[in-house]
Amino acid sequence: MKLLRKLWNLRKVNFYFLFVTFCLLGAIRLGLLLLEFRILLKIVNKLSTIKLPLPNARLGQIVWGVNVATRYMPGGAKCLARALTTQILMIHSGFSPELCIGVAKSESGELEAHAWIKYQGYVVIGHLPDLPRYIQLPSLEGIKL
Repeated sequence: MKLLRKLWNLRKVNFYFLFVTFCLLGAIRLGLLLLEFRILLKIVNKLSTIKLPLPNARLGQIVWGVNVATRYMPGGAKCLARALTTQILMIHSGFSPELCIGVAKSESGELEAHAWIKYQGYVVIGHLPDLPRYIQLPSLEGIKL
């Protein structure tokens, strides 16, 4: 009931932005389950260039939307889905985000991966206290998929 009250009290433009963000995050989660990563990246790049039915958003609004959509997404969303959603919304709003994917070994020796978005040298989404332990993989920008 609290959720419905919060949604009811949102300004119309924020509600619409949150709805589109929620749908986009869900679609990307589904794509991560069903598609090869390179095919999903092609789709993400295409979605970033087409005109979405959204007004340009401020950076804070994008981060807010992705965080709230993640909170109410059944099963949550992993870092890669959050990063790709943020990337699409940022490019649509005129920002130039950098998708970062890094790997590290856990204490038990298992390989771990993490994805985050940087903008102008700052981590916008996906910040972890131990982020420096992840070795960032080379950027996928400019690579023919």
